[in-house]
Formats: sequence, structure tokens, C-alpha cells
Amino acid sequence: MSTDAQIRAAWTEHRAYLVDMAFRMLGDIGRAEDVVQEAFQRLSQSDFDAIEDARGWLIVVTSRLCLDVIRSARNRRERPVDEAELAERVDLVRLGSADPADRVTLDDSVRLALLVVLERLSPAERVAFVLHDIFGVPFDTVALTVGRPEATCRQLARRARLKLEADEGGRRMPVGPDEHRVVTDRFIAACASGNFDDLLAVLDPDVTGGVDLLPGLVVDGAERVAANLLRYWGDGPSLVSLPFVDQPCLLAFVDRDVAGLISLTVRDERISEVHVLASPPALDFLRRGILLSR
Repeated sequence: MSTDAQIRAAWTEHRAYLVDMAFRMLGDIGRAEDVVQEAFQRLSQSDFDAIEDARGWLIVVTSRLCLDVIRSARNRRERPVDEAELAERVDLVRLGSADPADRVTLDDSVRLALLVVLERLSPAERVAFVLHDIFGVPFDTVALTVGRPEATCRQLARRARLKLEADEGGRRMPVGPDEHRVVTDRFIAACASGNFDDLLAVLDPDVTGGVDLLPGLVVDGAERVAANLLRYWGDGPSLVSLPFVDQPCLLAFVDRDVAGLISLTVRDERISEVHVLASPPALDFLRRGILLSR
């Protein structure tokens, strides 16, 4: 059996990453957090010292649990989403409120309805695509998760890409570049642990920060921006990634309710600008988008 100290250390180090990964597969923060909780419960019942790579072990277990949830949801579904309904739901998420005064202006390539589009994929294709193409998990680990040979998993990911490209009219899905993925992971980890120094390390010294609740007010400097970020988003909220084509974004959840969207501008492997959408119209738009993607 694992010791409490070992589990607490693993929880602090890996939970935020796993919740982010699970959310990208499931599109539901409650289910994502429950799946990660179950993975750590299984870890607590295992021989920790016999596990060579705790992070890798947790990725495999969490992904398998997500795969079970996806398959179960498909078995319970009464009818598939038809083409017209799919297009309507994606358009609604993209456009937001019909009232321009209440509309949150987001890049056209943002996909709050990513999970709606991923419904085109089989459970195994979805898991292979999210693990490898979005999170950079090697195919040997994907193979352990899906329970199929590595070569088959490569084909699963390839078929997923082809289906998603076809849905986008030949345009690639907005999977962020490697630099964005690394910076986003570091940002999430620093906020989740409340580590001020780690957050400073991922921020440009001249970073600026703003929030739509206080238009025109800009905070300058890494220390001031980091202090504000940890005050509102550190050690408590769950942050999950929502990549743009040209910049990464994070959804922030508090008590499983969306509390904001954090937009990051990355230059030279550091965050040069942070902007937060947290006004009531913005949150209403985000909630509608998340609900439509389920």
C-alpha cells in the first residue's frame, strides 16, 4: 500500500495535469475531477515503490477510466447527433449571444464545442488523438491505455486527424504548438500548487495582465501579475486548457462551475500577456458553450 505522504506528493505534482487531460477527453469538469479522484484512489491501493513512473501510471489509469466513461455514455445515448444539429450547436457556441452587447468576441477557430466535433470519433480514436496529438503522450503509452498494439494506435490517431480535417473542410484542428503546450502545462502546475516562483519563471518580466471586469486597467510586471493570478486562480480552482490557433487559453472552474477564461499570449517560451474574461455575459456565454459540447 502507498503511504499518505506519497499520495499527497503525487496529488500535488500531477493532479492539475490529469484533470486538464481528462477534461479534454470528457468535456465535463465534474466527470474529469471524479475520474482523476478514482485514479488516485487506485494509486493509494497500489505498491507505490513498485511503480517506476507515477505520472505515467496515472496517465494510463486516468485515460482508461475516461475511455470507460466515453463508452458508457455512448451506450446510454438514445440517438446520435445528426449533421444539422451538430452544425447548429457548433455555430451557437461560436457566435454566443445574439445580442452584440452580450457577445464575447473570440477567435473563429476557438472550439468550445470541441467535444461535439470529437463525437465523430470512436472512443479509441478520441483517446489516441487527445493523448498523442494534444498532450504529446508517446504511442507506447497510448497503446497501454487503449489496449491495442502501438501500430494500431498510430492508425487510430491518423484516422482521427483525417475525420477532424474533413469536418473542418481540410483545415487542421486548432491543436496548439509544442511551445504553447509546455508553457500552458507550467502555468497550470504553478497556479495549482500556488508556487509563486514557478509562476514567475513562466511569465515574461514585462508581462501585462487585464480583466474584462475592469476595462482599461492593466497590471504591469511579473510579480504583480503573478500575485493577482494566485490570488484568484491559485490552489483551488481547476484550470483546463482550451487551445487557440495562435494563442492558448484556459477555462477556470470553481466548485465545478466555470469562473473565467484566461487568455495567454506566449512569446519566446514565456507569457507576455494575460487577459481574463470573467464578466457575467462572458461566463453565461462560456456556460452555454460548455453545455452544448456535452
